[in-house]
Amino acid sequence: MTIAITGATGQLGRLAIAALKDRVAAEQIVALVRDPAKAADLGVSARAADYHDTDQLAEAVKGIDTLVLISSSDFNDRAGQHKNVIAAAKAAGVKHLIYTSILKGFDNPMILAGDHKTTETAIAESGIPATILRNGWYTENYTGALPASVEHGAIIGASGDGKIASAARKDYAEAIAVVATTEGHAGKTYELAGDEAYTIGEMAEEVSKVVGKTVPYQVLSQADYAAALTQIGLPEPVAQIFADSDARAGDSAALFDDSKTLSALIGRPTTPMSETVAATFA
Repeated sequence: MTIAITGATGQLGRLAIAALKDRVAAEQIVALVRDPAKAADLGVSARAADYHDTDQLAEAVKGIDTLVLISSSDFNDRAGQHKNVIAAAKAAGVKHLIYTSILKGFDNPMILAGDHKTTETAIAESGIPATILRNGWYTENYTGALPASVEHGAIIGASGDGKIASAARKDYAEAIAVVATTEGHAGKTYELAGDEAYTIGEMAEEVSKVVGKTVPYQVLSQADYAAALTQIGLPEPVAQIFADSDARAGDSAALFDDSKTLSALIGRPTTPMSETVAATFA
């Protein structure tokens, strides 16, 4: 069995490759990346696979049994990029397609969910046996910005008292490895989230404990949060998407799930938010 992963040099992709190497021989794993030279340290074979290059994709997925499509981080026609991969997989006779979607899928009200909904539909229409991993938020989505927040004296956001059931990126990577290397997952959709939910106010309390000073959570309106993200350098369209996601976590529980499906799938509790926060400041 040959397993290929798109976006293999990304943050989730690298962790997924490492998790796969704990389960199967490195010779069975293929990293699909835009620049194979950047995958030299992964310890697996690498093939050039640009989401926009249909001919290159067709060549890249030849001989692949299981293809993991990690959703693109490039917002330039993301759904179109995914469709290119799906078409190449169908033409190559891929036996199992695994896609990293978004928590709650078609019921998720975030703008960010739109591309995922389109991709899930395209996968269903392709007829390829597939598993949809509807990933909740990575805790690192928040912790990456914490040092700067501490420096500026506050954590800002628009989620208010919304509960967020995030998990560490490595937890989701392990789920990919489990689904790619064990039987019985084709045709299934998994809602994946952390075991413990928290508010950003509670995360701020945890940060305050770790750094030894009070770091408050300042709740902003969606518009003000988008403006703040733009001021720190995010392109306005991206800032609007992120602010929308934060607001929907607050008013629509878009990032909350208490099914504990992720921990059941990987066979252990998910990584607590407090552990990821502590690691950020270690």
